[in-house]
Amino acid sequence: MALATLAGTTLEWYDFFLYGTSAALIFNKQFFPSLSPTVGTLAAFGTFAVGFIARPIGGLVFGHFGDRIGRKATLVVSLVMMGLASTLIGVIPNYASIGFWAPVLLVTVRIVQGVGLGGEGAGATLMSMEHAPPNKQNLYAGFPQMGTPAGLVLANTVFLVFSTQLSEQAFTSWGWRVPFLLSFVLVAIGLAIRLRVTESPSFTRVLAEADVVKFPLTESLKVGFSRLSLTLLAVVANSAVAYVFMVFALAYGTQRLGYGKNFLVLNVTVAAILWLATIPLWTAYADRHGRRAMFVIGSVAILAWCVAFFPLLNTGNSALAVLAFLGMGVIIPVTHCVQGSIIADTFPTHVRYSGTSLILQLGAILGGGLTPIIATALLNATDSSMGVTWYLAGICGVSLGGGVALFRRYPDTLTQHPHRPTGPTADPAVSVQ
Repeated sequence: MALATLAGTTLEWYDFFLYGTSAALIFNKQFFPSLSPTVGTLAAFGTFAVGFIARPIGGLVFGHFGDRIGRKATLVVSLVMMGLASTLIGVIPNYASIGFWAPVLLVTVRIVQGVGLGGEGAGATLMSMEHAPPNKQNLYAGFPQMGTPAGLVLANTVFLVFSTQLSEQAFTSWGWRVPFLLSFVLVAIGLAIRLRVTESPSFTRVLAEADVVKFPLTESLKVGFSRLSLTLLAVVANSAVAYVFMVFALAYGTQRLGYGKNFLVLNVTVAAILWLATIPLWTAYADRHGRRAMFVIGSVAILAWCVAFFPLLNTGNSALAVLAFLGMGVIIPVTHCVQGSIIADTFPTHVRYSGTSLILQLGAILGGGLTPIIATALLNATDSSMGVTWYLAGICGVSLGGGVALFRRYPDTLTQHPHRPTGPTADPAVSVQ
């Protein structure tokens, strides 16, 4: 089960990250050639952000049906949506061919991508976590989280292969499309794996006990505004930092610092391999010793490394640039690997998909989707990376404070909820031990 969810999330994140890399390095020339390099990059990042804005729609729709008809069916649909959308990106004519309609079509398909991924994130984590044996909830919930760096490694590896084996002219002209077209084959493989997955035992019990509610999202909000908002604040920084490191740094490093495109993509890829490899270690530690302290320590480490990241890049020294990226690869997974179980911990089983999707996708918008645009705007306004550094440090500080307040105010649990809260639903008296 855990490996099946990992395979599905890897393929979905491959599609999503392939778009991010292309937005940073290719799309400004293909879809916004009449704009200056800076404005074109902002426009390309704008289409990247559209996918994040669409993710809550997917989260709400898939969360609703995931809590009413089951996790498995919704995950199958989300995988198909993402694969078809990515394949279509590979055949969209560029601006030189159809003018204004090229970016319009790109944004439209990007919205479909966002809706598909919005249904995937929470659902895959819940499927794996709800199949977990006792005392291994964090480990199992971490497998779908591994799909994030695994998808990034796959996307960047394919991107590097084509960008290095083809001439610059060939790659810019048509070569960048091939990785998107490969999505069709990869999704077919993922679909074959996902169709063999059994339904979540927790949701099967919900059905057996006739515990399905008509409007699960509304019911999920009854855990209270305080707990919802603190959970959202706690997880927002990880997304923000990750997308600066994975997407914005590519554009910044090539346009402002003169690093080679392939050098930066390779650095992100190696860092993502570290991210992927360390998740099982961190989740196993969380199962043995608890995720609270680990999450707080990880939040402090992310804050500290954000302060160091751009000064290291700005030296122009390749070795220090490698160090900057590798540090991200080691630190980001500390909080990323358990954030899914922390969010799921907020909601009872019968509304968990809807509630988790809401928090996860709002966090992705606030932290990830807008960050490359904000970072680019800050860089242009100040002509320095210092504004980006302080922006990230501020978000990390907010998340650290949110996490500490969340853990102090609410009791920790092992994501083993009854179907409904056992106490009053008003915040903060919810008890889901």
